Amino acid sequence: MLELGSGQNSTIGEKMKIRLQDVVLLAGALACALLCAGISWAQEKKIKRADLPAAVEKTVAAESAAATVKGFSQEKEKGETFYEVELVVSGHSKDVLIDASGSVVEIEEEVAFDSLPAEVKAGLQTKAGKGKILNVESLTTKGKLVAYEAKVATNGKKSEIQVGPDGKPLDHEE
Repeated sequence: MLELGSGQNSTIGEKMKIRLQDVVLLAGALACALLCAGISWAQEKKIKRADLPAAVEKTVAAESAAATVKGFSQEKEKGETFYEVELVVSGHSKDVLIDASGSVVEIEEEVAFDSLPAEVKAGLQTKAGKGKILNVESLTTKGKLVAYEAKVATNGKKSEIQVGPDGKPLDHEE
């Protein structure tokens, strides 16, 4: 730690010490933010259909029947590689996450708010508070509906909220 001054100048020394600590903390926080941003950018990248492994291509062909394919991406999470296909099905979005063996891991599918069960609508509206619900997606993991996720606009800021299939708050986000 750098200390400047002693005796009568100790208050100046203390101020300099605090300022130096603040600069070091700020520089560390900035470096961490840049590193984390770089890691998240590196985790997902757009790819072409030709880049898909054969097992994933087979699943994509089955999942995209009667749909428009918008694009593909490759993601790395906890050392595992996943592939995502973005689809439009009957006018709404559907994203399918597939593991390297071709198994469907997760599906996020846009659903009309009016088509939701009453308890799900109520749960989403409660969590949204004064915000406006912009759109809702169902989240299905390994063939099981696990949550509904809504994009919400509140005072010009967008956020996401989730509730369980029963409309109740989740113990953890999906």
